[in-house]
Amino acid sequence: MLTFEEKIAIIESFPELQRKNVSLGRVNYHFEESASDKKNVVYHLHPKGNGFVYAEYLQGYEIDDKGMVNIRDFSAEELRSIIQKSILSLTPKSSVEDAIIGDNKEEKWIDAENNSLILIEEDEMWNIYFGLNLDNTFNSYEEATEYLLEEGFKRL
Repeated sequence: MLTFEEKIAIIESFPELQRKNVSLGRVNYHFEESASDKKNVVYHLHPKGNGFVYAEYLQGYEIDDKGMVNIRDFSAEELRSIIQKSILSLTPKSSVEDAIIGDNKEEKWIDAENNSLILIEEDEMWNIYFGLNLDNTFNSYEEATEYLLEEGFKRL
């Protein structure tokens, strides 16, 4: 288990987060540019090691009723990964993304090098975009996700 100081060092490596000291020595980290009302990325990090990261929009994590994941036993790599994903999930869509996505159903996917792709359902087809560029088109969601997984991407 990481110490409080090790967790703080990892969290503070994300310049987009602002530290907010709260009661009982606990610390929150806010993402002020959040597209949602949720600003807390890290919530109630306690000197004894307990704390939470907001993960409501992320896949593969067991969340509580507030959309939080307990990070008490996370490794350094796991902590970096979930914080990065949390920030990305709360980041407002760029004008490019907004123009492409519109009202269509979409998912964000990222790889180990932080490259992101958007998977969008359009006219009963599934399209993968890299920025404004159409990367690939598939007949089904299953085909599209299989391709993304084979290419080393994970759904946010």
